[in-house]
Amino acid sequence: MLAMLAILALLAMPALSAQAQPPAHRDQLATKFRSDLQRLATAASGVVGISVIDLSSGQRFDVNESLLFPQGSAIKIPILIELFRRADRGELKLSDRLPVQRNNQVGGSGLLQYFSDGGSELSLHDLAIAMVVLSDNSATNVLIDRLGMERVSQTMAEMGARQTKLQRKMIRPEESARGNENLSTPKEAADLMARIARCDLPVSAASCARIRAILEIPKSGAFRDAIPASVPVAWKPGGIEGAQTAWGLVNVPGGPYVIAIMINYGVDDADMERPLREISSAAYKYFTQIARTTPYGTRVPLENIKK
Repeated sequence: MLAMLAILALLAMPALSAQAQPPAHRDQLATKFRSDLQRLATAASGVVGISVIDLSSGQRFDVNESLLFPQGSAIKIPILIELFRRADRGELKLSDRLPVQRNNQVGGSGLLQYFSDGGSELSLHDLAIAMVVLSDNSATNVLIDRLGMERVSQTMAEMGARQTKLQRKMIRPEESARGNENLSTPKEAADLMARIARCDLPVSAASCARIRAILEIPKSGAFRDAIPASVPVAWKPGGIEGAQTAWGLVNVPGGPYVIAIMINYGVDDADMERPLREISSAAYKYFTQIARTTPYGTRVPLENIKK
């Protein structure tokens, strides 16, 4: 009788073990998402790099994540971080005012290019707002003069982003022709956005919150257009002829993520905006699909999900 009970117990063990283990359905969704990213990158006419981090689990999804890409205006995020770092160290005040002068006024996006030479002064804080929200290139150049290119790149290196480099001012085609670009990789950009998400920056908690709030000020673009307006997104696009980028922190309730998308050798803006929009849409779809779900795929209120 005892032998029979022992045999029955052994037979029951696999079933109990199986019940204790959640099904691996989410692994299948992750595999599909990874395949979608690779498919979209391959379908683009240019070269595409992608890095996505699930902020809840730390899982990564990468395509060409270590390739160096020109950043355009996305490099303004490291400038923003350096500005607040220096303010926290007491090396400057965000209320300090600087003149807008002809030597820093350049074309492209922004309003400061139309200001009179030396006719206006703006605070460092307000220059940063113009730099991020309007992508004002003239405001950016004023800030670069104040902060120093080398200091921005040095801070990035100290944060582990050694390939993220500010090497020239905005709108300098002669320097681009010499191969002198502002650079980063999808992996480093995604890692920096993840650090913003968890306030792991060389700044105070208040400054970190302000950096994120500035990046969340609404602005349009192919990357943002793929995400509902009700979802907070801290992000910055970048674009120069032949290249486009987007660094983003998307606060999906119960499924936050960061993503960096970089494209070069693009035919034109429309040719690059399509994959930017499609990749952003695929990421949003995946994270809303897994948000607020149990290991068995049912969706429950956010307050009932164990952290």
